[in-house]
Parts: sequence; C-alpha cells; structure tokens
Amino acid sequence: MTPLLPTDSRYQFVPPHTGNLWPRVLSCLVPMHLRRSFGVQRVDIGSVEKLRALQQAGHGLLMAPNHCRMSDALVLNFLSAKLGQPFHVMASSHLFRGSRLQSFMLRRMGAFSIYREGIDRAAVEQAVEILSSASRPLVIFPEGALSQANDSLNALQEGVSFIARTAAARCRRQQESTGRQVFVVPVAIRYVFEGDIDKTADSLLRSIEQRLSWKPLSGLPLTERVVRVGGALLALKELEYLGAAQAGNLEQRLQRLIDHLLVPAEEQWLKGARTGSVIARVRDLRRAILPDMIEGQLPTAEQERRWAQLKHAELAQSLSLYPPDYVASNPTVDRILETIERFDEHLNGTESRIGPRRAVIEVGEPIAASATRDRHAETDPLLASLELQLRSLLLQTSVHCRRYQASALGA
Repeated sequence: MTPLLPTDSRYQFVPPHTGNLWPRVLSCLVPMHLRRSFGVQRVDIGSVEKLRALQQAGHGLLMAPNHCRMSDALVLNFLSAKLGQPFHVMASSHLFRGSRLQSFMLRRMGAFSIYREGIDRAAVEQAVEILSSASRPLVIFPEGALSQANDSLNALQEGVSFIARTAAARCRRQQESTGRQVFVVPVAIRYVFEGDIDKTADSLLRSIEQRLSWKPLSGLPLTERVVRVGGALLALKELEYLGAAQAGNLEQRLQRLIDHLLVPAEEQWLKGARTGSVIARVRDLRRAILPDMIEGQLPTAEQERRWAQLKHAELAQSLSLYPPDYVASNPTVDRILETIERFDEHLNGTESRIGPRRAVIEVGEPIAASATRDRHAETDPLLASLELQLRSLLLQTSVHCRRYQASALGA
C-alpha cells in the first residue's frame, strides 16, 4: 500500500532527469523487475497509431491512466517502448524520500516529484513545460491515489485538467510558430491473474484466518469465505473505534466508521467542511495538519496527537477503497484475489506480490485540451470526458477476466 504518512522533513522539489541514455538502460531491467517484484509476466498493448500520429506532429501528450497497483508506472514503460520515447512521470514526493537508490532510479527513469500536501508550483510548472514543449509524453495518474481495485475508479483530481489547460494556453500563445496542441490521453491498465485462484486464495485466507484465531474455512465456497473474513476484519475495526460491531449493510458500516475517523479532525481543522470523496477529505486534512509538524516546533504531546489524526485519516482512506459488493456483484477471479490481497496488506502493511499476472494496456481517444474552461458547465468538461473514457476502457478490458468457477478445492 502506498504510504499516506510523510516523513518529518522539509519538501524539496526533485526535477526529472532529461537524458535518454539512463531510461534506455533501465528499461531493459523493467521486465525482470515486474516478474520478480509484482508477478507480471507479460504486457499486451492495444493500438497506438493515433498516439504515434500526434507524437510525430509534435503535440504535447498527457497520458492519464487509472491507478490500481504500484506496478502501474513500470507497466507503462512497455507503452513508452512501443512509442519509442521515454515518458516523464509525476510521482508522489514520498517515493523520493525512501532509499537513495530508489530516488536515483526514479529520477533517471524520468520521474519528478509532486508534493500533495500543498500547492507545488515547481511541479506544476515542470509539467506545463513538458507538455507545452512536447519534450516527452507526460504521465499523471488522475485519481491521485491507488484505487487498489481494477474495476473501480476514484474521483479524478482537477489538477490534471488544470495542468493540461495551462499548457494549452501556453501553446496557444506560441501557436503561430509551432501549431502545437495538448492532448489528454485516457489509458486503461488491466491486470489479469493467470494462476490457480483456488490454491492461491486458500493460502492467503488460511494465513489471515490463523491471525483471527479461526479454524481455516476451506469447506466454504470461496466467495462466502471472502465475505466472512472481510466482515470479521471490519468488525474488529468497529470494536476498536466504535466500541461494538455495527448493524447495517457493508456500505453503511464503512461510511459510519470513515466518518467517525474523519469528522472530529474536520471539525477542528476545517470547521466541519467536507470536499467530495474520502480521498479529497483526507487530502484537505493533511494539508491543514502537516505544515506545523514539518517545521518541528510543536510540543511532543501535540505532535503525537496530530500523528494519531493522520493515522486515522490513513485508515479512513484505506476503508474507502473497498467498493461495496465488489466480489458478490461480479465474482471474477481478479476481484476475488484483489480483495484478499487487500485484506492481507492491511494486516501485514505490505502489498502482495502474487503472480502470474498479465497486464493489458488499452489507449482511448485523445482529448484536445482547451486553453480555457467553460465556467457555465456544472462539471469540468475535460475531466468528465476523461472519466467517461476510462470507465469505458476498463469495461472493455474486463473481457480478459475469468468469472470464478468453484473447483473441488474451492467448493
């Protein structure tokens, strides 16, 4: 799981490396890294001819993929190779605050940092410059956070359309000499598990059930087993934070716990204001809570109190990434395995690396970015078009997913 809690350090913008040698060298290592670290054995890519035509015409390309797994940026390296040009990638600043090796590799692959806890003018300017100069295609994940569910799409963040429009405005001022435009390109990434779901799921669920002090429920149908384990894990969190397991359906229970975790901090820091999705609410809280913590001048007790609020926010965001009835409504192999992986991740704190998987990349219709936004429209037209295409592409690629059929082990 992508860490939500930052390190206690002042942020410094990390610009991208602009040379071509390092991306070529490191891209040779990507297939092996995907196999070993993420279980991705193969990447299939649909037609890219429309992209190639825009690329050859010198237009700026903002690639906007869904974001369901930590391997997404590496998988996109195959699309980069097919287009014959490295990508720049806007990446969360916490990724550059880990090991020096990781920071070095990210930058050499063309990534640059974005500080999500504030307005990062340096990152925005870097993105606008990449697009307006069309130096390379730019990748921005418009959801702003992992969905952790391949068939689910988080609310898209307005920063994507703001950057695209700002770059389009800059291109328009230069249009007499370049004729350049900016296009936002929807990209769907789909992961397909190609192993034995019953054996893989049974192994993971046994480990979780043992953590719960349960006898393994191997005799139950797999989907029922997943629902029971999920209900137990949610009940434990309800006991921890609400004092008792709650009544109601899954959606009601999740929302009740999420509000319990977020509302007290929102009352304190935001005067009770709430901005749309849980991810947006958590973002607003972090922006209010963090600045004084990073300064390092707070008393120890206050620092600890704020850390507790941030951890509550992290849990709330994690809970929001469980779409209600995700397995029951459409029990595909991939939905079942994704859900079990998230159970395991939330217990152990690390993302599962299970294969064999195949990744499928499908590219949508490029959307020309206007230099201005229609202020009479209720929603951002560019974001609305992008969301519609991403949902359509994810539905289109879902044909690769197998519907679960119980075997003797899973019966």
